[in-house]
Amino acid sequence: MASLHDEPLSSDTAAPTDSLMGGDEQQLKDESRPGDNAASYVAFSSALILLLATWTLILANDPSGLSWFAFHPTLNTVAIFCFTLGILTLQPTSQPKTKAAGLQRHQLAMLAGFPAIALGTSAMWYNKASHGAAHYTTWHGTFGLISVLWLVGQVALGGASVWAGGAALGGGTKAKRVWKYHRLSGYVLLPLLLTTANLGGGWSTWATEHSAWAVRFVAYTLAPLGIVGALYSRVRPSKMRFF
Repeated sequence: MASLHDEPLSSDTAAPTDSLMGGDEQQLKDESRPGDNAASYVAFSSALILLLATWTLILANDPSGLSWFAFHPTLNTVAIFCFTLGILTLQPTSQPKTKAAGLQRHQLAMLAGFPAIALGTSAMWYNKASHGAAHYTTWHGTFGLISVLWLVGQVALGGASVWAGGAALGGGTKAKRVWKYHRLSGYVLLPLLLTTANLGGGWSTWATEHSAWAVRFVAYTLAPLGIVGALYSRVRPSKMRFF
């Protein structure tokens, strides 16, 4: 996933420097609008609440007795936290130097988040298989499956559009055109992931039996809404030009 901002520099492209001022002393323009900084704090804080509430809930309920299930919500919320940071770091970036730095941080966040959600999802699948339980019998499971499959394509498309100058997609302008759709896809995929978290953390049988309603409401309804609202408020609609 990525920001709905300007096209990225390829991951192997160095950012230009100011020949008069030199390297790290290059002057950069402020890229934020009024409210952007506040929104970034809201997004970060909301993602942190989701993460910490989930870990606290699992650790407070005998995680060793939960078997493989314990890894599912903990690792998947780590992934959501990473994805949120990965989007934030590209909002906004419009100058060559900030775009290059933002892209590097974005990739690091995605490379941390993707294995986490893959392991967390695999743990749940194995937990059900080991007990002979049916898979994908709830909306949480169904949305989770759709989200993970979508995420695989999202990561592949994002990597192909920037790695080696986007050579896999023809490079140059062709790769940049694809990157725009990667960004748009990311902004649709994140709410789907958060909806999945809401269904699991807020309404599943296990969650309702082991946590208070107020905790679930804050962690799995208010926090996801905070993430989406804050990130969307930082989007630059003028950059969304597909035609």
